[in-house]
Amino acid sequence: MRGQSFVVTRMNLQTLPQRWGAAAVAVVGIAGVVMVLVATLAIGRGFRTALDFAGSAAVGVVVRGGSDAELSSSLSGAEVRVIADARGIVRVDGEPVTSPELYVLVDLPMRATGTAANVPFRGVGPNGTAVRDRFRIVEGRMFTPGLYEVVVGRGVLSQFRGLKVGEPVRFGSLEWRVVGVFDDGGSVSESEVWTDVHVLQGVYRRGNSFTSVRARLETPGDASTLAASLRGDPRVNASVKTEQQFYAEQSQVMVTLVTTVGTFIAVLMGIGAVFGAVNTMYSAVAARTREIATLRALGFGAGPVVASVLVEAVALGLGGGVLGGAAAYVAFNGVQASTLNFQTFSQLTFAFSVSPGVLATGVAYAVVLGFVGGLLPAVRAATMPVTAGLRAS
Repeated sequence: MRGQSFVVTRMNLQTLPQRWGAAAVAVVGIAGVVMVLVATLAIGRGFRTALDFAGSAAVGVVVRGGSDAELSSSLSGAEVRVIADARGIVRVDGEPVTSPELYVLVDLPMRATGTAANVPFRGVGPNGTAVRDRFRIVEGRMFTPGLYEVVVGRGVLSQFRGLKVGEPVRFGSLEWRVVGVFDDGGSVSESEVWTDVHVLQGVYRRGNSFTSVRARLETPGDASTLAASLRGDPRVNASVKTEQQFYAEQSQVMVTLVTTVGTFIAVLMGIGAVFGAVNTMYSAVAARTREIATLRALGFGAGPVVASVLVEAVALGLGGGVLGGAAAYVAFNGVQASTLNFQTFSQLTFAFSVSPGVLATGVAYAVVLGFVGGLLPAVRAATMPVTAGLRAS
């Protein structure tokens, strides 16, 4: 049986060039489906990567108890001092490595459309860079505390207008000067504009209030000591998580939405691709009717015939998967984009990430489409009456 399957399959594949037109239609159709699926998964992967890269296990994020985002959090200056004195925080020369920060939103015109979108405007303290290991200025310089100066993330610079180093930018009724561009390893921080926290407090009339405190943890990955210390203190109402946990939770809604919608679209397109594969394989069976009947008359079983048709269908699916995956990689991998983060109501810039796992998913989907598309034609070929096949013209 195995030898028969090999012989019939080889003959089937050898005649494939004679049917290249129909085969090409199936391959291109499946490639289109795979390209859409891979692009959609790359969006979700890139979005999650941007947030995952922002999260450090060595840094804790403290927000007001019950808040799941900085925008809905508020901490007083007194609470910030209590947090800084809590256990579980790294101290250098007796001083805690903490960064009280203020998070607000400003409008900037997008490069692509010119329409205004929300951009995070973050005020950071002197230790703002000390709690971010990957932060570095790549153009210009850091802002000077006390002045109306800002530095912008590379993601914001690529997606929004009016952020050239050395030139002014207007937020609300005030003019700020862009003095630098920073990189943070591709993290969500690159979607932000930064300035001195005390300047931002004054401009937005926030008094001595903050939205979060970042603290370098004594034990990386373990915020329990800091959380326990604050939980037992009646002077503060705070929620503590590592940065990894904090940003992972913020990515769940968007990643789920993108993946669900994209998969739904890919499934609908896949149904069309399956019909294309079915037509292709029916054409292949019809073209080989007499050949299949002759093989059956010579003693070849139905199993080898089914196997040969399915192998051809899977080969076409694999070809479409590889073609679609390669096209998606060339077209989308690393492309900068921005979208609304529904949990912060601000634009998040990220890069499409066509990872090996995403490509493997696309190719596997293509193989399944090919297999399903070849199933009915394979059964038809195997159950065709030998006498009817031999009489076929």
